[in-house]
Amino acid sequence: MSMVPWITIVRVVGDVLTLVVFVDILISYFLPPYHSVRRVLDSIVDPLLAPIRRMVPPVGGLDFSPVLLFLAIQVVQRLLIQMIVSLG
Repeated sequence: MSMVPWITIVRVVGDVLTLVVFVDILISYFLPPYHSVRRVLDSIVDPLLAPIRRMVPPVGGLDFSPVLLFLAIQVVQRLLIQMIVSLG
């Protein structure tokens, strides 16, 4: 059985999640917190950022948790792809 569809799914999910985090960061500068688009994106991104924010507080007023989330998404994506390849 080919593992290519599973690898594609992992890549697409990781890329979409990365894009959602990036868009959430961008619109946070332009839309108020109560805007419906921002609330939807925050409902997706905030649960992922919460554990990181508990471990890594803001430094000098800057929140680095999205950067760490980007890295975590990439690491998990690569690990899952490696696992899929090793099973095939």
